[in-house]
Amino acid sequence: MRRMDHTTLHRAQAGDGEAFEQLVEPHRRELLVHCYRILGSLQDAEDILQETLLAAWRALEKFDGHSLRAWLYRIATNRCLNYLRDGSRRPESLILSAPMRASEELVSSDEPWWLEPYPDALLDEAHLSPEARYDARESIALSFVAALQQLPAQQRAVLVLRDVLGFSAAETAATLGVTSTSVNSTLVRARAGFRPEQSPDHIRLPRSHHEAEVVERFVNAFQSGDVHQVVDLLTDDAKLLMPPEPLECHGPHHIAAFLQKMRLLGPDLTLVPTRANNQPALGYYLPDPVAPILRARGLLVLELNNDQVSTITRFSDKGILARFGLPRTLPTTEDPGTICPPGH
Repeated sequence: MRRMDHTTLHRAQAGDGEAFEQLVEPHRRELLVHCYRILGSLQDAEDILQETLLAAWRALEKFDGHSLRAWLYRIATNRCLNYLRDGSRRPESLILSAPMRASEELVSSDEPWWLEPYPDALLDEAHLSPEARYDARESIALSFVAALQQLPAQQRAVLVLRDVLGFSAAETAATLGVTSTSVNSTLVRARAGFRPEQSPDHIRLPRSHHEAEVVERFVNAFQSGDVHQVVDLLTDDAKLLMPPEPLECHGPHHIAAFLQKMRLLGPDLTLVPTRANNQPALGYYLPDPVAPILRARGLLVLELNNDQVSTITRFSDKGILARFGLPRTLPTTEDPGTICPPGH
């Protein structure tokens, strides 16, 4: 646990903005992840983090100097809860496009349509208590964050504080302004209703050799357009999720047929590796119909189950790749096999 520099604190409380930045910077990334877990949206989490730091700056004179981290978590958590209570701040889900409505392979989805991927580049070393029930890798996985979104706001916050961060009942009660008894009863209800689909046994260590082999097979199958290879690569209960579209696709054959229909199989497709939510991910590009370039079309995040892919989450926001350091366009002359993620 970091020790606070009280000289810097006194300077910040006297109005020194640079001193304030020195105080909060070590906590910025973990606070962003915290807001993301509760809200499910990186954009919303970034907004709430800015509100949190502004509120902390304005209230810094009242801070007693005991635990800056706990104080910042208190502000961030309550800002998240206020956001969730104000339904007007989150727009309604998108209207389905005609091709999506017409597809025979799709069924309605109750997954959170606002779910967004979280770039691994923004992840920091986890500061979790030994009492935390979930480890850092598990608690940032897409399926874990999606499952959190199904809980009522107060239950979501309590479960994250207690089981993800390892806060005590007393610390959680102080954060939320309730009693420890209330925290304990809320936690019981939250645990009963929390159903993350991803098992910890299926979570692979980042950049492991096994993971790299599965991802390479995935890329080869998709870029070759080999439907049989794609079907073999998917588990029998595989799912394709497509937030913000409130639809999903079940089963290897239906998924392969839908991907063919959406031009996401074949030599026209170019995949560029990256990472999201401690899971392998691929930016995908398709040829521009009027220019000799490839244009970004979205991101595929993969959930692995042993030697197969159990869930593909497709984010079709063309601008989302910028968060992962991936370009909006690629030259058509680029050999897809030579494309590497930024920094490699």
